[in-house]
Amino acid sequence: MTAGRRPTSDPAGSAATARPNGALLVVGDVVTDVVARHRGPLAAGTDPAAAIRTVPGGAGANVACWAAHAGCADVRLLGRVGTDAATWHERELVGAGVRPRLVVDPGAATGTVICLVDAGASAERTFLTDSGASLRLEPADWSDTLLDGVARLHLSGYLLFSEPSRALAATALEAARARGVPVSLDPASAGFLEVLGVDRFLTFAAGLDILLPSRDEACLLAELSDPADAAARLSRHVPLVVAKLGADGALVARSGAVLAHVPAPAVTPRDTTGAGDAFTGAFLAALAAGADPGAAAAAGCRAGARAVEGVGGRPPVSG
Repeated sequence: MTAGRRPTSDPAGSAATARPNGALLVVGDVVTDVVARHRGPLAAGTDPAAAIRTVPGGAGANVACWAAHAGCADVRLLGRVGTDAATWHERELVGAGVRPRLVVDPGAATGTVICLVDAGASAERTFLTDSGASLRLEPADWSDTLLDGVARLHLSGYLLFSEPSRALAATALEAARARGVPVSLDPASAGFLEVLGVDRFLTFAAGLDILLPSRDEACLLAELSDPADAAARLSRHVPLVVAKLGADGALVARSGAVLAHVPAPAVTPRDTTGAGDAFTGAFLAALAAGADPGAAAAAGCRAGARAVEGVGGRPPVSG
């Protein structure tokens, strides 16, 4: 971990020790998830029962953990946490097979998300988000040496929703492009995108190689109601677009056309938190192993299906 801007170690390693197929570096949010699974609609002034668990989360951290779970041998993560939970998050990431570089923020607590999950058939979730330290990543937390031995860079879209972390994302993207490292991004939240602005997001996205939006995010960004049309239009801005459709699978689009509609396995969901992160992590791991985008999307769909069968956004830890 690093305190403020002072790294005490270099978990990211160096080019000399990088694995032959290169590492995946994820830059993004590390947060604490409080998952409350309740039945039926919530109403003001009531006291409904719920099953409540506190688990590690954050879109960026979840993607890294699922990539490692899917077999990516060298997964690294840059994130920012508070002193309140830094040791716990580092331990959980290492236990999941991720090599974390966590900047410890002396002035902000670790981000926290309250995940309200309907324990009924839909298992849909609503997030209440306190980003805390996670969106206080800044360019000073970046070093180009983080790309040593890295074959792919993935950015969490949440980085774009604060000025410091947006500047950090731009710095990382520029450094990756200078080295010829392909960059992917998951837009993260349709609600946040509306606040940021579509034009502003697409200007940033012009430097990406892969965009991984959800159905709602794709439609919002393309200003279209049909996800296939939206994915096709977005693939004129970003070379490869993979739109995640939940139980309806995924669409793979390139150069203005949808190349494949990949189905998702049928499962009974318990909690949809982190399903998109699971897809992204497994998709990137499959690409790193040499799969084509369609096969990688199929791996992503399988991971997403496994994710919704559990509680929380992380893969199961063996042992």
